[in-house]
Amino acid sequence: MRTSKTFWNKAADRYSKSAIADPAAYEKKLELTRGHFTPEMELLEIGCGTGSTALLHAPHVKHIRATDISENMLTIAREKAEATGVTNITFECASVDDLEVANGSLDMVLALSILHLLPNRQDVIRRAYAMLRPGGLLITSTVCLSDGYGFLKFILPVAQWLGQAPYVDFLTAKQLEAEVKAAGFEIEHNWRPGPKKAVFMVLRKPAA
Repeated sequence: MRTSKTFWNKAADRYSKSAIADPAAYEKKLELTRGHFTPEMELLEIGCGTGSTALLHAPHVKHIRATDISENMLTIAREKAEATGVTNITFECASVDDLEVANGSLDMVLALSILHLLPNRQDVIRRAYAMLRPGGLLITSTVCLSDGYGFLKFILPVAQWLGQAPYVDFLTAKQLEAEVKAAGFEIEHNWRPGPKKAVFMVLRKPAA
């Protein structure tokens, strides 16, 4: 994880200026997520990056605790929040393993473009389940590189050795579906805008 933290700190400025690859899909994911918001909601976002999505969601909920392992990413996120006058986001530099969150205390966990970057992905999914109240939601958008990008298995190790890529896990959409079900989640929405696009899922912890 230290290597990934170094990579994202170096990449923060470039990342903040990069364009969204599929704006239409991004807007649909925002819309689908907001369909589950209520004004009193408490959210946790893991891997918030430079805060772009948290800032868009903030007006619709009570509070977002937005975390990332890159302090440089969070510096940019805080600057964006100050510039736009958003005050109900708390940005925090921490890995999900280091977070102190009481079980059953959250309404929603956002894990957007992050699960495939975690070597302990299944543990994180189980932890998110524990953090949520009964009926709470985990919303994910996950790149499944084994679905059409298997050739990168031969390229990424070289890029990682050169410091040009972070840790990335290879998984399929079916594998991810099995993992979230094994953690106890019910899949409410499962959408992929294209065969090689990220998988967007709305996952619910069953109500007590």
